[in-house]
Amino acid sequence: MLRKISEQPDCSHCESRGKSVFCDLHGTELEQLNNEKGCTYYKKGQIIFNIGAYPHGLYCVKEGKIKVFQIGDEGKEQIVRLVKEGDIMGYRSLLGGDKYSASAEVIEDARVCHIPKQTFFSLLKNNGNLSMEIMKLLSSDLGNAEHRMTKLAQKPVRERVAEALLYLKETYGYENDGTTIGVVLSREDIANIVGTATETVIRLLSEFKAEGMIGLNGKKIAILDQRQLVRMANVLD
Repeated sequence: MLRKISEQPDCSHCESRGKSVFCDLHGTELEQLNNEKGCTYYKKGQIIFNIGAYPHGLYCVKEGKIKVFQIGDEGKEQIVRLVKEGDIMGYRSLLGGDKYSASAEVIEDARVCHIPKQTFFSLLKNNGNLSMEIMKLLSSDLGNAEHRMTKLAQKPVRERVAEALLYLKETYGYENDGTTIGVVLSREDIANIVGTATETVIRLLSEFKAEGMIGLNGKKIAILDQRQLVRMANVLD
């Protein structure tokens, strides 16, 4: 499936940039970003980058939803991050000069800007605020990785599924009804976030529905009792 080169958005009027690490760029730096980036349209199911490839730049999501995943020893997918508009991807490998440690696949049609390596490093060198934002992201990544290791080792699967639903809500928010999570994932994808079997997720979602915590409409999931779900996940609200 071919990627489609998208109409190039103007960074100075991009709402997604305001949610990204580039939000404080102005003047010549913003002009540099605008002139040197490229934007590509990806359809659901397309791969943006593959594990093992070397990065040539940084990805910034203008719109759409993306999953970042690794493949385990037994060939099972493990989703390590969900990405939304304004998020950046590939910065750890780019900064470290390493190959990608994961792959990125579109789960809802997306427009993604690519910022060349030289452009990104030039902006980092000259903008202290941008450097600080990247440092915060790297620190957050480390904390999230530590939390994931602890969670997978110690938390019961029932708590992990509840936490995964809260993670989806925090990442993508609600639809207009104020209860339906703003992303549609397969039960397999949810299982790949949790680190369990698809059948286990299906069973636990049915149990959560019976207990009044969630509603189910096809693949869509509504959170009906967030406090109870937070207690089930054993996390702070």
